Amino acid sequence: MRWTEEEGYVGTTSSGKVFEIYGESTPSPMEMVLHSHAACSLIDVIVGLKERVSDIKSATVEIESVRANESPRVFTSINMKYVVKGEVPEKLVRRLIESSHETYCSVGIMITRSGASLSWTLEMES
Repeated sequence: MRWTEEEGYVGTTSSGKVFEIYGESTPSPMEMVLHSHAACSLIDVIVGLKERVSDIKSATVEIESVRANESPRVFTSINMKYVVKGEVPEKLVRRLIESSHETYCSVGIMITRSGASLSWTLEMES
């Protein structure tokens, strides 16, 4: 991570991917964590639906969060609303979301193990 007056905060991963953070038009570190949680979980769902991916029209996660009022301003609760459009079994999608939160999504598990509560809902659309 480096800071320059012109670019602000710019990160470069070990594989050479470059990203900006905490700038005028870029997310804050906590926004990045929250969106990383949503991305991590949505990846688990899509990968779990690998044989049915052609049946998915779209999949999104809407995120709401609450943070502590005092420093450190950690997340205290997160609500995720999954919206899946397509012809996939709701029961399977629910099972994939549960396994993501319980076993696979490292970002989310890190957040909940730090004390944040997590809730989620699923909306299926044809």
